[in-house]
Amino acid sequence: MFREITENDRDFYINTVKAFYNSDAVLHSIPDDYIVKTFEELMHNDTYAQAFIIEKDDKRAGYALLAKTFSQEAGGIVLWLDELYILPEFRSCGLGSAFLEFLKQIPDTARLRLELCPSNKKACEVYKRQGFENFGYAQMIYEKKEP
Repeated sequence: MFREITENDRDFYINTVKAFYNSDAVLHSIPDDYIVKTFEELMHNDTYAQAFIIEKDDKRAGYALLAKTFSQEAGGIVLWLDELYILPEFRSCGLGSAFLEFLKQIPDTARLRLELCPSNKKACEVYKRQGFENFGYAQMIYEKKEP
């Protein structure tokens, strides 16, 4: 049901990420070259990021992108569920919940973390049912502009 992404998933990954970034699950889209850059990173290295293809009945149904970090506060490795996207025709089949259970079983991980748009009520419900809680921190970012 879940397998690590391979080079053969390139077109599926790129097209599905584009669909994700054009959905109401995110606040804004991203440049296509960011998607390609991420795919290339995934193919060469799993130090910072890892991706899984989610399948149902031998068909690709979605993807998940994880970012990895170390947190002193958490006492170890944190897996950040950066993106989880299930194609519309495969939703409400339990794939998202099953993937979250899969993540909980990954050894040597101190914390799972994610962010979501509060307006995505269905995703909020799934995460709460899986034991995720509001973290209580606000986030701020500084975007570095390329020269």
